[in-house]
Amino acid sequence: MLQKNRVILIHGLHQTAWIMRPLAKRLQMAGFNTHQYGYRSMRDGIKTNSARLNSWLEQNHQPDEPIDLVGHSLGGLIIRDFVAQYPKWQIGRCVTLGTPHVGSVCADYIWRLTPAIVGRSYIDALDGTVATLPNHITLGVIAGNRPYGLGQMFLQYHNRKQRKSDKPLLKEQLAHDGTVYIEETKIEAAADHIVMPVSHTGMLVDKQVAAQTCYFLQHGHFEHETLNR
Repeated sequence: MLQKNRVILIHGLHQTAWIMRPLAKRLQMAGFNTHQYGYRSMRDGIKTNSARLNSWLEQNHQPDEPIDLVGHSLGGLIIRDFVAQYPKWQIGRCVTLGTPHVGSVCADYIWRLTPAIVGRSYIDALDGTVATLPNHITLGVIAGNRPYGLGQMFLQYHNRKQRKSDKPLLKEQLAHDGTVYIEETKIEAAADHIVMPVSHTGMLVDKQVAAQTCYFLQHGHFEHETLNR
């Protein structure tokens, strides 16, 4: 049996490392060695947080040993910045969960109304200006389509505006997980992309999301056959 890479799990905005514990335990049951990276999503910007991840790895991991990265929401953008800024690390595969790769409409509204709620995580990250994904990175993207979450008030308002516009978006373009639109999770450089019946936070405790994450880390693509069962 091939030895699996160490998996670094990175939480999202307003969260702490413990929220990744259910996913970490399922990855461990599949034979992965995991670490839940904690950072200050409000106080520090994306550059600082990816630099601290680099420092942690320098103290706890050998550069010649590959690692996999799994990030939820803002955590996926930290992955984007980290792999672009610190190319010395051997990156196996990456999975992002509900990450707004092209920027977040919800964060845009909050930034305009009460910027303190998103803190320093907006600039260079949630504003859609995060670093370009390097060509050698194999990225899998999981999105959710259950519209339940703290951001749904802003997204419902935005959807109503879109429907009344001169060029309304299609129904599928307005689908979201309660915080992030499915369209916002798409990135052309990704190796694979799937949509699952989960909400933005619910995906962290969902068994099938964990199973798809494991599958991608092992194979470089998702198990699409199981999505239609």
